[in-house]
Amino acid sequence: KLSAATHGERTTRNKPKLNQGRLARHLQKEAQSQHNNSEFTEDQKKTIAKIATCLELRSAALQSTQSQDEFKLEDLKKLEPILKNILTYNKEFPFDVQPVPLRKILAPGEEEHLEFEEDDEEGGAGAGSPDSFPARVPGANEGTLLPRLPSEPGMTLLTINIEKIGLKDAGQCIDPYITVSVKDLNGIDLTPVQDTPVALRKEDTYVHFNVDIEIQKHVEKLTKGAAIFFEFKHYKPKKRFTSTKCFAFMEMDEIKPGAIVIELYKKPTDFKRKKLQLLTKKPLYLHLHQTLHKE
Repeated sequence: KLSAATHGERTTRNKPKLNQGRLARHLQKEAQSQHNNSEFTEDQKKTIAKIATCLELRSAALQSTQSQDEFKLEDLKKLEPILKNILTYNKEFPFDVQPVPLRKILAPGEEEHLEFEEDDEEGGAGAGSPDSFPARVPGANEGTLLPRLPSEPGMTLLTINIEKIGLKDAGQCIDPYITVSVKDLNGIDLTPVQDTPVALRKEDTYVHFNVDIEIQKHVEKLTKGAAIFFEFKHYKPKKRFTSTKCFAFMEMDEIKPGAIVIELYKKPTDFKRKKLQLLTKKPLYLHLHQTLHKE
């Protein structure tokens, strides 16, 4: 089906929108299926959901008159071998998109409604007025935060309070949250990944969280060269998917009690920390506060 969608696009500009939209919905349903007899693992379902996001993005690009940030036909072709070999595919996904299994793909009428709300948010965020976020994703308010580990004699646990993040367009971010992960030098997870709840409010150039993250490993047990990553994500109603806007990270020598501000980097998230580009030259940072617990 994906091959047919890409082939058909070369001959007509109307039909592919239908083909890709239909295939995206089919893949989205498969990614969301909860039944035990599904032939796909959870990781494979995530990849399928990302492919669905890419198809929706391509469909939106076909309907757009703007060339900026378009998802191109060449990009779409890269998905074909991934889908064909989904049962054995184990590489990094080639595009910086997120599966959004809890958010249904929007019908055209719903999309205009969301864009209208986005304009309202932008207008209401001036003059330092705080602005709460509506919860549009079921379960998004709760996040996926984990409780503190049991203490062990002589071992240190780390709690990180995410206070706020500075962004020049903070008032325009919809349903923003932060994904926290602990990675080794090769980008491999050392602890379970956690998502914060949707942010509390926006004020001036800040998105406020004030949420505690309990790192799921004793500090002494973290491998040399490990880092804690913070990925800022938000929903784009025009493109119908959740996107990583920027990221930050904290290395082991920065684990100290008290406040810390860390730089923001451009996406895609570079877990290996080899090609880092600052997001902005402005003094905008991620503001954290660390607490160490030791028996």
